[in-house]
Amino acid sequence: MRILEGPKKNRFVRALEQRGANDLAEVEPAVRRIVNNVRRNGDRALRRYAVRWDGLGKDESVRVSEADLHEAWKGTPPELQDAIAQAAGNIRRFCEWQKPEEWRRETLPGVWVGQLVRPLESVGCYVPGGRYPLPSTLLMTVIPAQVAGVPQIRVVSPHPAQATLAAAAFLDVREFCRVGGAQAVAALAYGTESIPRVHKIVGPGNRYVTAAKKLVAFDCAIEFLAGPTEAVFISQEGDAVFVACDLVAQAEHDPDALCILITSSRGLAKAVQWEVQRRTRANPIAAKSLSLRGAILLVDSLDEAVEIANRIAPEHLTIPAALAPAVQNAGSIFLDEFTPQSAGDYISGPNHVLPTGAMARLRGGLSVLDFVRLLSCQEVSGEGIRGIAPPAIVLAEAEGLRGHAESLRVRCANA
Repeated sequence: MRILEGPKKNRFVRALEQRGANDLAEVEPAVRRIVNNVRRNGDRALRRYAVRWDGLGKDESVRVSEADLHEAWKGTPPELQDAIAQAAGNIRRFCEWQKPEEWRRETLPGVWVGQLVRPLESVGCYVPGGRYPLPSTLLMTVIPAQVAGVPQIRVVSPHPAQATLAAAAFLDVREFCRVGGAQAVAALAYGTESIPRVHKIVGPGNRYVTAAKKLVAFDCAIEFLAGPTEAVFISQEGDAVFVACDLVAQAEHDPDALCILITSSRGLAKAVQWEVQRRTRANPIAAKSLSLRGAILLVDSLDEAVEIANRIAPEHLTIPAALAPAVQNAGSIFLDEFTPQSAGDYISGPNHVLPTGAMARLRGGLSVLDFVRLLSCQEVSGEGIRGIAPPAIVLAEAEGLRGHAESLRVRCANA
């Protein structure tokens, strides 16, 4: 990892401010062909791609049977079963706390307003199965949909690991398909004989998955376009081993991961640099990521560190708890040195599907809110219309909308 200060640091931060999600131009032509083929030819195209890229047998069903899911659970070691159960419990509890409530209130005598909460009818959860199969992502995408009350939840994952199938069985997932990539996204968006279309697709994936989500976004809702992992750490007197371990942990996700330490301590910077070098000798993906996109930024104060973090708007941000009130832009925040970002990846409860590419300026991570619609509701009595009609008529006439004014006036006259 390089240590940057002065003008080099400033140029580095300015470049990060301008970053977006993955550059998808290189893969978009191929992805467009795949998406259009699945849209036109359904299962015939989907199966051909799944056999070629997803490890699907020629005579194997795209759908994983419920019996196979339960067999995967029974064959899972007890300690992994317990870990899945504990993680699922924490995620579900957090989602329950997060779920919006319905309410009804009287704003004026005879005028009631309220909020209704309705789940989406169907969602597709994409669970990566490439370099690292991620049963944790199945938990993070399916559970908030379940808490929201979504009745139809479909999971797609290429060559799913047993742990992923076991997690699906534990959550009582009924529709699990062993397909991935752009072809799975297209199937979810447009429907095939094996995979009915859904109203929204969520979950992270590689560039092909992200490009496919971008292409179908006008026809099927998505949560956001996610790029490589991002992690920023702010520390002045932290433990160099803790910081280095977290940097390596996030860097091993992807060779393009962005991992940054911001500190006012040159001693800590040197110690972390040494620890990172030592701990990546046996971790080539992390070593490549930290050599290409890793950096240690030397600043004059913690206030400057937070200001830089807000400009970067990272996916993950670890900071001293005292600095939390100053944070504006981050996908998820981790407070103090005993809160590793890996806790958020697996077990603590908040979601690990988080915005990257500076999208944390606009939204937080995946949540129950991504799976519900908030419907406004209002009711006006005769007493209420007499109170609100006169100013509403004035506004309608100011806009030249006479029909609006009349619809209010006749009710007021008959109340």
